[in-house]
Amino acid sequence: MSERTNKQGQWPELAFESWKDTLATLHLWTQIVGKIRLKQMPWLNHSWHVTLYVSGNGLTTGSIPYPGGVFQIDFDFIHHLLHIITSAGGMEEVKLYPRSVADFYRELFEKLRRADINAFINAEPNEVDPAIPFEKDETHRSYDGARVSDFYEALVNIHTVFTVFRSRFTGKCSPVHFFWGSFDLAVTRFSGRAAPLYSGSVPNIPIRVMQEAYSHEVSSCGFWPGNEQFPHPAFYSYCYPSPAVFAKQPVKPAEAFFSGEMGEFILLYDVVQRSASPDDTLMQFLQSTYEAASTTAGWDKKTLECDFSGFEK
Repeated sequence: MSERTNKQGQWPELAFESWKDTLATLHLWTQIVGKIRLKQMPWLNHSWHVTLYVSGNGLTTGSIPYPGGVFQIDFDFIHHLLHIITSAGGMEEVKLYPRSVADFYRELFEKLRRADINAFINAEPNEVDPAIPFEKDETHRSYDGARVSDFYEALVNIHTVFTVFRSRFTGKCSPVHFFWGSFDLAVTRFSGRAAPLYSGSVPNIPIRVMQEAYSHEVSSCGFWPGNEQFPHPAFYSYCYPSPAVFAKQPVKPAEAFFSGEMGEFILLYDVVQRSASPDDTLMQFLQSTYEAASTTAGWDKKTLECDFSGFEK
């Protein structure tokens, strides 16, 4: 895989401690926007209707239907604005700066009303604890624009590698998309076979949602910026169901490891960022952990995999 050149020629440094307060605030802001998409969209398998997508300036909802046509909401992490755009010609914006979740929530819904969008959400966060209702959250109020721009630049680089990885599979595969609940960029491959009923738990997520999400066998990989319990940005890869031998499979690069606590392979972002070829290092991790999952679970790899690298563009 050839090395790409981004605007700065290298992947940005990301240190959890340098922006953890901003990360906590931004996580909640994306939940508010993501919940708007969740309520307006028809349900798609595995909750694909709720996700955000990496865009040319940040994260976007993509087109959302409403009585006036469609609208979309865009986080612009270059100019630090939130854009609301409608097919009826409406345009509103919300500035991104150090402000509370409650303040952001109030202005966003005021601007939606100005754009004739009658949106409503369950105003309580998911997958976080404690879950302070958005309109009451004056605690989270940090926003470091430089660190957010670094995070976005990393997402762009990662998204590109994930997209190439996704292209090598003809079976059912998710988009490369951003889950605002867990705050991670992910792509998931499916074997096509049903999976055992999921019996785990996730904070503030109904079990029926998780059971539908894991209704079929998967090999999933993603990127996550870390939290207080694991304060390191990292790539992950897991499978469901997970055979006991999965954890013992050899994967690349050498710095990757299996976390028994998390139940997945982990590769720290720093290893990729500091390598001679970050794209190639990340692709090694994605491919080798998929091989570990598909081989131990006995996937029909001949049918599911493909290679279009020789096709004319």
